[in-house]
Amino acid sequence: MGRSFLVFGFTLAAIAASALYVPEAPQAEAQALTEEDKARLRAEYDQLQQEIAEWQKVLDETKQKKNTLQGDVTVLNAQIKKAEAEIRQRTGTINRLAGEINEKVEHISELEERLEAGRTSLAQLLREKHEQETTPLAVMLLSASNVSDFFSTVDAIDVINRDLQVHFNELRGVKQETEKEKDELDQKKNQELDAKYEVEVKKDQVKKDEVEKQKLLDVTKKDEASYAQILAERQKRAEAIRTALFELRDAQGIPFATALEYASQASAATGVRAAFILGILRQESNLGVNVGQCYLVNADTGAGKGKNTGTPFNNVMHPTRDVPVFLELAKRVGFNAYSTPVSCPQSIGYGGAMGPSQFIPSTWVTYEGRIASTVGAGAANPWDPKHAITATALFLKDLGAGAGGYSAEREAAGRYYAGGNWATLGLGYAGSVLAFAQKYQEDIDFLKDN
Repeated sequence: MGRSFLVFGFTLAAIAASALYVPEAPQAEAQALTEEDKARLRAEYDQLQQEIAEWQKVLDETKQKKNTLQGDVTVLNAQIKKAEAEIRQRTGTINRLAGEINEKVEHISELEERLEAGRTSLAQLLREKHEQETTPLAVMLLSASNVSDFFSTVDAIDVINRDLQVHFNELRGVKQETEKEKDELDQKKNQELDAKYEVEVKKDQVKKDEVEKQKLLDVTKKDEASYAQILAERQKRAEAIRTALFELRDAQGIPFATALEYASQASAATGVRAAFILGILRQESNLGVNVGQCYLVNADTGAGKGKNTGTPFNNVMHPTRDVPVFLELAKRVGFNAYSTPVSCPQSIGYGGAMGPSQFIPSTWVTYEGRIASTVGAGAANPWDPKHAITATALFLKDLGAGAGGYSAEREAAGRYYAGGNWATLGLGYAGSVLAFAQKYQEDIDFLKDN
């Protein structure tokens, strides 16, 4: 397409005149795709992939001109064009997935019809088998007009038995195929959900880049000296992001730059997105404000009291599952087990969750070795921010967040909060986590460029 080697020849006027239209993602029609449709979508996908790569090349080549008016406008223009191509690419993916989902639904419907027909046929064979087997051989023999008829009846029973075995095998195969198709359907739906989410994120990115680009173009209508003020504002914002306090539940807050450093290291070790790790911890901090803190008082019963109020609680920590582990952990790490805050009990169950990542002692000990190995420490401390952030990342990896994408992160966040009930009890928590994660991702991307 020739764009990469023309980048430095762009004029600001030409860039201002370039079209910024972002097509709306069409609603995918729920119909099966023909082979011709699939081939067309694949070709469009490949073409857009090439276009995205070319705009990425523009971005890479323009880095050396970063923080110049010409260079910044060029970068923003390339970012916008790349995002537009990615939106079109993901829209094509959504359309393809919609067709594939419909094919799966139709196939599952056909399989279920076969299952139902097979069950009906099987029921009829079982009734026939029952009728034949409940008739005594002596009665069958006396009822037969001759010996030949008697043996024909006996042979019929054998035929029914063979037919039953064939039907059992067929039904088993159809049932397995149906289950496989349903699993693949769920995967397709998650892929579609991920693609739709990415489209919305890219649209938002284009809007923000377009505003920033227009701001820079307005500078050219005045004077280049105004650009120095824009750079100063960027640097001021970057410093504000780095030094902002990142709150941690049941532990002292740390600068965002430090939290990001720890989360980035944990991300490199686990594959879980750094912004998502920070989103979980931010959500836990907000919950910490509402839940309050408790101290363990009685190691035999697990009873305790409120840290600030002295209010007695019966179920601060499970007496057999968690208290012994907690006391042992106190010896290893070196804290006072009776003056170190843990979470208070809820209306149902026990409290006892520790530090920013809110692991109960019996869960923490199962991760302790992995945490210590990852951070390079002798013993893992639940209240150490770096250790807690690493623990959260490891747990999220085990919950599937390392796969990346909206659906995987949403499920992992839901499971972090509600376990196996994530789909009914954890989606509100997950939505809040993902909103925090998106904001942190924007800050992280801003810091990379400034």
